[in-house]
Parts: sequence; C-alpha cells; structure tokens
Amino acid sequence: MNRAITRFIRNLAGHSGGAQLAPGYRSALSFRRALAVGAIGWMLLGASTITHADDASSSSSSSLTTASSAERPAGVEAMIDLTTTAGVAAVNGAWRYSDASIVETSFRAPDSAGQPTGVAINTHDIVPHAGRADFDDAGWETIQPTTLSARRGTGRVSFNWYRIAVTIPTKIGTFDPSGASVWFVTRLDDYAEVWVDGELDRTYGQQGGSVVAGWNAPNRVLIGRHVKPGQTIQLAIFGMNGPISDAPTNYIFVREARLEFAAGLATPVAVEPHEVNVQVERDDPAIDAIVPPNAKLYKVAEGFQFTEGPIWLRDQQVLLFSDPNHNTIYRLHEGEPLTVFRDRSGYDGADIAEYGQPGSNGLTLDSQGRLTINEHGRHRVTRLEHDGSLTVLADRYEGKRLNSPNDLVYRSDGALYFTDPPFGLPRFFDDPRKELPFSGVYLWKSGRLRLLTRDLKGPNGIVFSPDEKYLYVSNWDPAAKTVTRYPVHRDGTVGRGEIFIDLTKQIAGEDALDGMKADVRGNLYLSAPGGVWIFDARGHHLGTITAPRPVHNFAWGGSDGRTLYLCARSALYRIDLQIPGIRP
Repeated sequence: MNRAITRFIRNLAGHSGGAQLAPGYRSALSFRRALAVGAIGWMLLGASTITHADDASSSSSSSLTTASSAERPAGVEAMIDLTTTAGVAAVNGAWRYSDASIVETSFRAPDSAGQPTGVAINTHDIVPHAGRADFDDAGWETIQPTTLSARRGTGRVSFNWYRIAVTIPTKIGTFDPSGASVWFVTRLDDYAEVWVDGELDRTYGQQGGSVVAGWNAPNRVLIGRHVKPGQTIQLAIFGMNGPISDAPTNYIFVREARLEFAAGLATPVAVEPHEVNVQVERDDPAIDAIVPPNAKLYKVAEGFQFTEGPIWLRDQQVLLFSDPNHNTIYRLHEGEPLTVFRDRSGYDGADIAEYGQPGSNGLTLDSQGRLTINEHGRHRVTRLEHDGSLTVLADRYEGKRLNSPNDLVYRSDGALYFTDPPFGLPRFFDDPRKELPFSGVYLWKSGRLRLLTRDLKGPNGIVFSPDEKYLYVSNWDPAAKTVTRYPVHRDGTVGRGEIFIDLTKQIAGEDALDGMKADVRGNLYLSAPGGVWIFDARGHHLGTITAPRPVHNFAWGGSDGRTLYLCARSALYRIDLQIPGIRP
C-alpha cells in the first residue's frame, strides 16, 4: 500500500469528485501565454483566469456550466499541465491507455411502462468499463504525457480510454493548494466523457462538464473541494471519434489536459439532486422485487470527510447524519442549504487532534422521537432530550470506559442495543486509552447496561429482523467478514450466535463489513466492499447495488420509507427501492 493511500485511509480525507461544472470565463492571460510562464509544466497565475488563444471567439457567456454563480472560482491561482513530463511528475501520476471495443450483448425491450423488462433483444456494449476508481489498469500501456496528442484508436467509429491518478502536491511553485478547489480541463478530438473517482455526473443539460459538448469542446469538471496535499483523485477519460453518423477518416487524440486550482468552494454542501452512475448486480430474480429495473442513483450532498450513521426524521422530512472525522452532525433537507445540526458531536478534549474520528457515529430515534447518539471520542451513548439537554445513557461497563460506540438500534420495548469496537480511538486496538480488553455488543434498558457478547473482534452494524426474533451484527474484521445472527430471548438477552453470512473468502483485502439495515420483508442490506449487498431472510445473496464510492452505512427515508440514503465517504446519495424499510 503506497503512502498516499495509507494517508487517505488514516485521515479519511474527503474526495469530492463531484462532477459539477464551473462557468466559462474570459482571461486576461491566454493559455499560450500561461504556458510560457511555466516552462516546467505548472505555474502560478495569481488571481487571473484562463481562456485559450484558439478560443478567441468564445465569450464569458458561453454555456459551459450548470453550477450556480456562488460556485464560480474567484480566479485560477495555479495550474498543472498534464501534457508535460514535469506536470505529471508533480502529481506523481502516469498516463495509462487502452483502446475500447464494441461487443454484442443482450438486453430487454421496453415494457408497457417503458421499463427494460420486456423480451430479450440483441444490442451492443463497449468494453472495458474502465470508469470505476478501482478498475485495474496495471496491464494497460503507459504513455508519455508528451505523446497525448498522438493519434490513437482504430479510426472511423472508434473509442478509447485514458486514465491517470493525480496526487495533490504540497506546493505548486509558491502556491499552497491546501483547501483549494480543483478543476480538470481537457479537450479531446473529437468527444470525451470524464469520470472522477469512479463517478460520472449525469446532470441533465450540462455542456462541457463530465459529458461531451460537441466536437473538440473542452470538458471542465470540478474534481475536488477543499483538497489536501497527498490526496489522490482518479481520473478516467473516455474518448470517442466523431461524428459517429458519418465516420471520419481520422483518430482520437488529446489536445489539452490540465488541473486548475482556485479559491476553495464552500464545503460540505447540499447539491441539486442529480443522477450519477450506478450498477446493480442481479444474482437472483428475487432482486427485481427490491431494485427497480431502471434504478436511478442521485447525489444530494458532497464535500465531507466521511459520512456515517444516518437517520430520517419523519416529522420533519429531513436526514441527520454524522461526519465523525469532522466531529459534526449535519441536517439535510433537499432543496435547502446543508446545515450543522450539532457540532463537537463526539468529542472536545484537548487531545482531539490525535483522533481520526472523534465525532459521533451511529444515530437513531427512540419511541418518543429523541435522538440517540454514539459519541466516539467521549466513549459513550447519549440521548438528546426534547428540551435540548443531553442524557448519558451508557459510558462505562463494570467501571471501565467504553471503547467507541459505533452503531445502535432500539427494540420495540425501548431496549437499546449497540456495538462498541475501538475504531473511534486514535490507535484502534492498541490505543492506550482503551480500558476494556474486548469489543462488546451491549443491551441498555431502564438505566442498566448488560454485555450480550464479546465474541466479535470488530462488531459494527446492528439490526433486528422484522419480528425481532433475531439480532444481526456485522463484523469489521479482515480475517472474519461475517454477519452473526443471535436469537433474542424474551428478556432481551441473546442466545448463542451463528454465522449467517460469511464473505471472508469472497472479499479480498483489509476492508470488511460495516452498517446494516432490514426491510419489512426481512431482507438484509449490508455495507461491504463492492457496495450494498442484499440478502434474503435465509441469508441468500440476491444482488448488490454499487455506487461510485464505497458505501459504509445507510438509512431508510422518504415519505413512504422506500428511499435508501447512502453514506459513501465524501458524498451522500439516495436511491428509490420498491420495498419499505424498517425505521424508527
């Protein structure tokens, strides 16, 4: 694991990747003059903005954006030219290249409602699907940045991919990019689509953003908000030859590719809900009753360090969720600005800088609608009363402080169940602040705290079956990526657990299992590498919903409880499903 990735995991710094666009604008300096300023491929430009000498006919009123005027950069302060050797070296990158091909495949004709559930039909697809951030391009050709203008592809009707991972440098000349916003600007001959950290923005009506605007038109895409040196952003550019209806006698090539750094945009923010790419793996026909045939995923907020612990407030039609890294609980009401619901949500100690996730994590509601909060840094579970006061429900077991309460769920009789791994502590299992020698699953009721089990190394997500006969607990443990099912006794305690789901051999790597939810039919939704894994009440895998970013938790929302809000690291998404979920 390289240093940049290690730093990302440690700090969980938010990759924005939101493919939002900034307006077109006229510059006092032409691009050619700018290139003369920076002979090594990147340069400091003060507060000036940029246009290209060969774009003299364009004006600042050109339609190059769907972003609001509030998001317009005050001016490009620094630029890195990714068509130069020094520019690519400055971001510790390497250009990778592959042709793409048209292949035959099958699909479904539209039904009476216009959805793809009709008879099987033959159609075509393009391979490889290389937009995903984790796509393995190690076997691709490495090309020198100075050869991006070389003609590639097979000519006529042809397609290709260019991929590069860029790491934000510590300095760009004398410019410190910390906190800046970053745009990627490219121009392909003839068309381009730009994927950012695995996400392709599908906002209606956009021109020159993540999707093509016409022959040789520039794509200008916001790829990072409030970036940090060492942060890595994966770019994938899909090129097309055109016009497709009258295949030309030429090839595909990159005319320009650069990063522009400007004053930081507000972060985090709620965004106008817009569609992004989603994949649905359908392993069993039963998944069709859960995920609609033409499922749509929408981004609703971005720019966070890490999103977790969401809960829907039905009476207000709003979503509350934690950013444990930023020590904040946010409030999202679609159509309104994002607001802070509670700051210092998990910790305010003098040593807070040592914590990666000092803030709150899991959130839920009791039968009276009172918010219950798992506070990482304070090692406790609290309840926010209607008058605004805070009641500590649990902070110690047998005189020793809890680790860092993670996820939680109420039973219908008012009993509270929660998990307590050490992941909120700065050094996890080896942290000197850790007083308990185990990670527990607990029951709290009427002021009494009881340990239910200490069997799991990293108990994480927790949820009941609809009839409350079983309690499910997921395990964040690379050596045991399991969900354990416990029978629940009448007094609220649990019996001997059994492995209900085991993905240890199926999922490689150090990532394991996180949040869980259930729907009214007993289907289980599990956060695991690859997306939202859906299992039926027997533990049979039905399918997986894959969002652009890794999903760590989710909550049922909407007026009918069929909307699933996904906490995906730096972003927040939602998807409408067909079965209501169990919610407080």
